[in-house]
Amino acid sequence: MNWTNTLTITDLVIIVLYFVFIVYAGLRYRKTSDSESYFLAGRSMTWPVIGFSMFAASISSSTLIGQAGDAYSTGIAVFNYNLMSIFVMIIFAWFFLPFYIKSRIFTLPEFLERRFDVRSRYYFSGITILINIFLDAAGSLYAAALVMKLVFPEVSLTTLAVIFAVIVAIYTIPGGLSAAIRVDLIQGIILTIGAIALTWTLAEKGGAAYVAEQFNQGVMMKLVRPLDDPSVPWLGMILGIPILGFFFWGNNQQLVQRALTAKSIDEGRKGVLLVGLLTLITLFIIIIPGVMAQKFFPGLEKPDMVYPSLVIEMMPVGMVGFLLAALVAALTSSISGLLNSVATLFTMDFYLKMKKNVSSKEQVLVGRIVSAVVLIIAVAWAPQIGEKFGSLLKYYQEMLSMLAPPIVSVFFLGIFWKRATSQGAFYGLIGGALLGMTNLVFKIYFGYSIFGDIHFLLTVPIYLAWSMLIMLVISYLTPAPDYKIVKPYIWTKADFDEETVALQKLPFYKNYRKLSYMLIALCLIVLLVFA
Repeated sequence: MNWTNTLTITDLVIIVLYFVFIVYAGLRYRKTSDSESYFLAGRSMTWPVIGFSMFAASISSSTLIGQAGDAYSTGIAVFNYNLMSIFVMIIFAWFFLPFYIKSRIFTLPEFLERRFDVRSRYYFSGITILINIFLDAAGSLYAAALVMKLVFPEVSLTTLAVIFAVIVAIYTIPGGLSAAIRVDLIQGIILTIGAIALTWTLAEKGGAAYVAEQFNQGVMMKLVRPLDDPSVPWLGMILGIPILGFFFWGNNQQLVQRALTAKSIDEGRKGVLLVGLLTLITLFIIIIPGVMAQKFFPGLEKPDMVYPSLVIEMMPVGMVGFLLAALVAALTSSISGLLNSVATLFTMDFYLKMKKNVSSKEQVLVGRIVSAVVLIIAVAWAPQIGEKFGSLLKYYQEMLSMLAPPIVSVFFLGIFWKRATSQGAFYGLIGGALLGMTNLVFKIYFGYSIFGDIHFLLTVPIYLAWSMLIMLVISYLTPAPDYKIVKPYIWTKADFDEETVALQKLPFYKNYRKLSYMLIALCLIVLLVFA
């Protein structure tokens, strides 16, 4: 489709002004006086800022472009990734986030070193950097370029990716996480409002009637699918998605780093619960519009273009420019967070290990250099995604299904099992990675999985179980860790019960557990309605 003639001068002016405003806001809120300000915004954020920032950062290429496209092709089953992740967020807020914040860590790999040893830290940090560059940053640049390709069809994807990289670099590299998180707050609010407006417009133009029609026939509007369903089989929904969801929300430096900016554990927890509520809304503002698009654009060859096509074709003058800008800005927001994430990981986990007595000023400088290098690599890799992988969502999910389970297993056993040893953790990570690499080689060179013809979601718990088994066996074969050293990083029922007593004195709106129960109730209602 060529939409150049659809856009008016008004829309183009709005797009330009929006990006000028975003760059200005990013530069205005920058904090670079020391490493804690640059990498963690001074640990001073409140729950609304954390919530909207995490939401905007989570609206990556795989969410906004990939999920709407998948909904167009297979229905709302793709929302299971979001729905099950909300339950995961609650577990993360209850049990994991307090340890992260109390430890005053800069990176999640740093937590693994404190609980186990430096080997696990290096492995996890290295894997996270690779994921952030080749899956997340490159994917978001590719998606943003795809959207603007609709507006400027004569411009190459590579050129567009370079333009967006420069825009992100202008405010992120100088300003650090403080700049990124403030911009994310603005864009999270604007994107939510714009997406609601799009859904409302589509519904009034016949989309609501079409969805109601689909609701009563077939599986397009059903969340729970048969075991042989090619999109999301019910067993994969229960066993596979929560593991991937925990990696995305509980082990993802880009998102967790925003929660680490909280001025208290309570602020961080409530910020995560706000993200859960906003994620629930994505069913109505991202997924269902993808289904509605079948009515307006039947037979699209590239489902990834569904959401931007809806924006450009269905919205009135002015709103098109506003929503397109918000759409692309959300994708660039995820890149800004990724840049700071990789900069933090490299600086804290590698540079400070190689060079001692590094000043805060030098740390910030190294972070800026790393951010620039990451952008260059992501720009180079972004065009390859469309050539080598058909769908953005398929590309992201397949790779994550192999990389995530070993890491999730180490964090769970590390926090909930005091007997877990550093040897067990390291070899659990390596063993899980080797199994994933073996399967990847078989898929590339032989065209099939070592697990047979099963959905990739069903392979996720196999990777997890394998990594846990290795960790359990080796932990029992090696000396137990010194409990006095690892105690600050181990969950105990006594601490949980003590907190329960303290929470009973608070009103329900200040009690994160009661707020969690309300969020769970909303999720169950959605699940029952669309089951």
